[in-house]
Amino acid sequence: MNAKNSTTAQKLVNLYRQAHVIVGGWATVNPVLVKEATDNVIAEMQNIPTGKMLIRHIENLRSGQTPMDSIERELMPYGGLMVEELPSVQLTRSQWNELENALQRFTPDQSGLDMIQSLDVVHQFGPEWPVAIRTIVATKPDLIPKWDAVFQTYSAYRLWNTANEIIANPLSERVRAQVQADMPEYETYLPMFGDAGDELLRKLRTFISSMN
Repeated sequence: MNAKNSTTAQKLVNLYRQAHVIVGGWATVNPVLVKEATDNVIAEMQNIPTGKMLIRHIENLRSGQTPMDSIERELMPYGGLMVEELPSVQLTRSQWNELENALQRFTPDQSGLDMIQSLDVVHQFGPEWPVAIRTIVATKPDLIPKWDAVFQTYSAYRLWNTANEIIANPLSERVRAQVQADMPEYETYLPMFGDAGDELLRKLRTFISSMN
C-alpha cells in the first residue's frame, strides 16, 4: 500500500505542478486533488518537493477557503512564475494574425499540429511553447477553445509516442512508477487514437503490471 500511496502522491504533485497547461486549469485539477488525497497519500506528499504547498492547497479547498476553480496566489507552484512571466511577452500585430489564423485553420491531427509548431511565434518559446502560447491566448477568451483543441492533440501525440517507446524498450522501476503516476493522462488521451489507442493502452497496463 505504501508504494501505491507514494505513486498517487507523485501523480497529484505532478498535476499540481502542471495545472497551468492542463485543459480546464484549476477547475479540472482541484476535484482530482480533493478526491484522491487520502490521509496516507498526504503523508507521502510530505517528502516530495512542493508537496507541503500542495497539502495546504488541498486543505484550503476542503475547508472552502479556496473555490474549486482557483488557488491562493501564495500556493501557486513555482511561485506562479510559469503563469506570471509570459504575459509580458508582447506579440506584434503580424504575430497575432499568424497565431489567430493558424488556430482558425487547425485540424486535430499530426498535420495540424505540425502547422502550429512551425509558426515563428511558437518557435521563439522553444520546448516551453505549450505553456507560453496558453498564457498568451488567455488574454483572448474567444481563442481558448481553439487552443484547447491544439493542446489536446499535442498531449495525445506526445503520450502516444511515449507509450510506444516504453513498450519497445526495457522498463526500469523508476519509469514504471512514473507511468503509473501519469496513467490518468494515458487513459484520457490514448483512446483518441481509436482501436489502436485502446490496444496501446492495454499493452501499457500489461507491461507495467508484469513488473509487479
